[in-house]
Amino acid sequence: MPWWSWILIWVALVAVSLLFYVLLGIRLFRQFMATVKDLTAAGGKLGHIEPAEAPVEAADPGRPWPGSAVFASPAVMRHDYEASKSARREERRRRRVQRKKDRGQPQALGDLDFT
Repeated sequence: MPWWSWILIWVALVAVSLLFYVLLGIRLFRQFMATVKDLTAAGGKLGHIEPAEAPVEAADPGRPWPGSAVFASPAVMRHDYEASKSARREERRRRRVQRKKDRGQPQALGDLDFT
């Protein structure tokens, strides 16, 4: 085999590998652009969706609408958390006192309301 045949073989291998990488790059670019197009279309659709409003008769005026905590101040949210926590605690205490009263069991002094 003459010496120049090795040069031809290596040139052909390099050319084929470069062609492979170019075709792979074009395919990757097309897939990326298709993904961007789909994301743009989805963003356009989601950008026009408005939040569903609760029915007027089902809305509780004392209760905040869902998602409002994201925009509320931390102090207000802390107050609401503490208030609901104490309300739940008081409700459990009231049920415990009633249950013990119904069963005729002695009450714990901490459960009795002396105020």
